Amino acid sequence: MMAKGTDHNTHTHKEEQKYKIPGGPTQPEVVAIALSKLEIMPGDLVADIGCGTGTVTVALAQRAATVFAIDTREEAICCTREHCLHTGCSNVELIMGDARSIIKTLDKIDRAFCGGSKGIDEMIALLYARGAVRIVVNAVLLETVVAAMQAMRENGMHSEVIHLQISRSTELTGRTMLVPINPVYIITGSR
Repeated sequence: MMAKGTDHNTHTHKEEQKYKIPGGPTQPEVVAIALSKLEIMPGDLVADIGCGTGTVTVALAQRAATVFAIDTREEAICCTREHCLHTGCSNVELIMGDARSIIKTLDKIDRAFCGGSKGIDEMIALLYARGAVRIVVNAVLLETVVAAMQAMRENGMHSEVIHLQISRSTELTGRTMLVPINPVYIITGSR
């Protein structure tokens, strides 16, 4: 189980930047909303599909019994491992490979976070077949949003889409301006 003294909310945006790889890290505000949508319960087995930098993995590990952090990229697995070690997570199983093949080998998944878009329709069907009661997909591509919504509907899961735009303050000539960060869509499916 994860070290109880660790709280992902205490990490600053600058600390998260040291875990940067293409596609990440997920912004802290986005992580907070995705976690609230997952509604993780004690004892849950959770999959982090496309674990990337491990930012979401670490947050999931604070709530779930076990997190399966899956990514096809070796750099992502290494980054997630480092992030987990730094934050004291001990309930994370790192798995490198295609999540669609890996999920088929797991007996059960209670909840899943999908940060990648490759084969999202098949991934949602597989997660549903493994018992996932809630699936949250973060997407930046409109095509991923549509594919995720359609797959959730086809599998009898209610679908909700949130469009999230975050702007962060920065100093400009002694004053404050807001710099926008790319928008994110959060798609939630539940049984």
